[in-house]
Amino acid sequence: MIRLSRLADYAVVLMSHIAANGRNLHNALDIAATTGFPVPTVSKILSALARSGLLVSYRGAKGGYELARPAALISAAEIISSVDGPIALTECIDGAPGDCEYEPFCPARRNWQLINGAVRRALIEVTLADLSQPFPNFEDGAGTFAAAPVPKSASGA
Repeated sequence: MIRLSRLADYAVVLMSHIAANGRNLHNALDIAATTGFPVPTVSKILSALARSGLLVSYRGAKGGYELARPAALISAAEIISSVDGPIALTECIDGAPGDCEYEPFCPARRNWQLINGAVRRALIEVTLADLSQPFPNFEDGAGTFAAAPVPKSASGA
């Protein structure tokens, strides 16, 4: 199973929240209260996002965070990389030779690099602006998603 870390998942949620709620400053306490994530975790992620240049941090009593650039110019890949490091499905892909003892003669390494490249490109194509839009099938307002309609061709009708 290919899975992002919990911190990367939270980072996408936090960035989506900031993008969806305008250009005003957002502090860790308010974001934690809204998202339900623990304050220390939110603070840690916001700091990482600021260090990577995705957020701008302002100190002081009225300080907080804002996007460093428009949401349409921030990719999902950048958000994930800011907390997880380079996107790599296996250890031999991240560009650091010597992570795997079988690397010099592994017949699958090139194929993994092709797959990793495709995943990375897909994550680059998805922007924060895309991620911060409401889910189109969210209907009942109670926190559940309505099932997506099944196309007629797929349902056999």
